[in-house]
Amino acid sequence: MSLLKAAATVGGLTLVSRLLGFIRDQFIAFTVGTGPIAEAFFVAQRFPNLFRALFAEGAFNSAFVPLFAKRIEGEGEAKAHAFATEVYSVLLAWLLLFSGLAIVAMPILMLIIAPGFSDDAEKFELSVDLTRICFPYLLFISLSALQSGVLNSLNRFTAAAAAPILLNLVMIGANVLAWVLATGNTAATGYIFAWGIFAAGIAQYVMLAIACRNAGMALIPRMPRLTPDVKRVISLSVPGIVSGGITQINLVIATMIATTIDRAVSYLYYADRLYQLPLGVIGVAIGVVLLPDLSRKLRAGNESGALHSQNRALELSLFLTLPAAVALMAIPAPIIHTVFEHGAFTRADTFAAAPAVLVFAAGLPAFALTKVFQPGFFAREDTRTPMRFAMISVAINVAASFGLSHFYGHVGIAMGTSLAAWTNAFLLGLTLSRRGHFSVDERLRKKLPRIVVAGLLMGLILLIGLRLLADNYAEGAGFFAALWGLVVLVLTGIFSYFLLSHLAGAMRIGEIKSMMRRS
Repeated sequence: MSLLKAAATVGGLTLVSRLLGFIRDQFIAFTVGTGPIAEAFFVAQRFPNLFRALFAEGAFNSAFVPLFAKRIEGEGEAKAHAFATEVYSVLLAWLLLFSGLAIVAMPILMLIIAPGFSDDAEKFELSVDLTRICFPYLLFISLSALQSGVLNSLNRFTAAAAAPILLNLVMIGANVLAWVLATGNTAATGYIFAWGIFAAGIAQYVMLAIACRNAGMALIPRMPRLTPDVKRVISLSVPGIVSGGITQINLVIATMIATTIDRAVSYLYYADRLYQLPLGVIGVAIGVVLLPDLSRKLRAGNESGALHSQNRALELSLFLTLPAAVALMAIPAPIIHTVFEHGAFTRADTFAAAPAVLVFAAGLPAFALTKVFQPGFFAREDTRTPMRFAMISVAINVAASFGLSHFYGHVGIAMGTSLAAWTNAFLLGLTLSRRGHFSVDERLRKKLPRIVVAGLLMGLILLIGLRLLADNYAEGAGFFAALWGLVVLVLTGIFSYFLLSHLAGAMRIGEIKSMMRRS
């Protein structure tokens, strides 16, 4: 399967998931808006998501996947299966212990993750309760991430990419249940949402367990043993925990600081949901398929093939993320107005969240670049270098977010997150280049300026279109006026960007078809 076709599979299913996520977040915004119930729930789901990114997605994408892929390439599927079972058993034992301790110690942990809530006893207690309910999600989703790593290494990307769809379907169902029970903007709705997260974790795990069994890789736990192979995964995972989960670490830091500012947690959550759409569809999708691809090519000694894969991944990533970033910077308010401004989510909330979307969008290409550069280290079993850079970016994020929030409130926190993302991407790319593991080829060198020009011109067209459609977003214009206005803007942006890209030679239609066919 070609790199682009695999990325298209992952990205396409991720797009379905994110679109369903938009519907889910529309329901949440309608029901609880940006008030205390919303903030308590957003903190509750952020906590297990942090550890999911650290223990599962970050650690296993950086440590387990290269080792598993190399075993398939060099020793066969039977040896790889035994290795995966060993890791699964140890991971399960660790997650059970960690989750139990965290649930017991949740009031103390909440003082760390949401220090600003300590002044509001009711919000603090609700946050503790909701997080305890959500926390087992970490157990199921971490095991699901391991199963996804197994499937991705076998070039079976569909089930792993489709699993998050279940989360959004379950949460949409939880919103419908809250509507049927008429719980409204109350603590009862928060509990319904939290139990929805719990149920979604189970659903995703079961789905991927079935997919692994069908692939001949059923993971059945045994007595956990710290074998040399498991110790190798752990030694690589420790730095990978930091480097692979850097985005979530920075977002949690943003949440911690945001709890000291009224409604900032909610504003940043809704802004984060918008820029996560292109990041998940493009950046994460490419990173998921690039890591096993690089691991196999390096195992076979195909350095030139690995370099080619990284250049094409970088080209495709920038071709798609740059216009997405420009669009989010050009029309953040119309997007938020159309998607979220209903029910408990007010016009004032739209104007407060829009600048955060713009600032997050400025860091979007950096987040995508990180997803392309990190596999260049992970595939060579180097997780320490990305860890050091991740720690530097975290330090920058803390200092910048804390300092800028005093001047710009929640928007200053978003500024810190984007600045940290660019720092991390720059250090990763520079180091790969200095080590001789990456260089920009002639094709990318020619295309990159053209991609930038096409994106900027598209942004100008969107600003003109927004000015012409300003009445669609005026007070009292209504949802359908906003909706058709946004559809016009989005379609105009897509059409103009691809036309400009074709005319400028940034990416021609024939080249995309060629990349889809190339193995």
